[in-house]
Amino acid sequence: MSNITLQNFMKPEDIEAESFRIIDSEVPKPRPFENEKWEIVRRMIHTTADFELLKLVRFHPDAIESGLNALRNGATIVTDTEMAKRGIPVRRLEPLAGTVHCLMNDERVISRAKSEGITRARAAVDIAVKEIKPEIYVIGNAPTALIRLVEHFDNGEASPALVVGMPVGFVNAAESKALLMSRDIPYIAIEGRKGGSALAASVVNALAILSV
Repeated sequence: MSNITLQNFMKPEDIEAESFRIIDSEVPKPRPFENEKWEIVRRMIHTTADFELLKLVRFHPDAIESGLNALRNGATIVTDTEMAKRGIPVRRLEPLAGTVHCLMNDERVISRAKSEGITRARAAVDIAVKEIKPEIYVIGNAPTALIRLVEHFDNGEASPALVVGMPVGFVNAAESKALLMSRDIPYIAIEGRKGGSALAASVVNALAILSV
């Protein structure tokens, strides 16, 4: 009981540091990921307490360099959920002059989805590709968004610096990520069904920290 009481008086930064120390101690070297990759995967584990991610995270060979360069040049980021957007604090992007947007509640997206009988996530990608042209896409929820983005890539309409592709679920989540990983797009993805907005946001946070 006394240990719990002591924890209540720890500063947030001390709690985070202790969390990372615990993760490091439970994943002894040699680790499946090192250096910048480990910084990213460790933050993903910190977000979820899920050590199975050590077996599931996948990196395109150019993902980290391309993502860091984009962030250092003031990247525009588009997310597929408001949760992912809010999971990337302004304080992370301000030093890099970056911005983050979510179009899911945009009236044009709502109207287009209704008139065409498609998901808002798919409609949001269409508008993002044509109007915002973001350097980084963060997809943690909607397989339809990721599938549509790959279609735009195949058609030569999108060439993102990085795609964080981590839609979660049972219907087309694993398949959409496999589709992404079959293309020569800089990606950071999770194989299989796992994922989520918080995980996707944590990847951008890790990259932002590495960028400064």
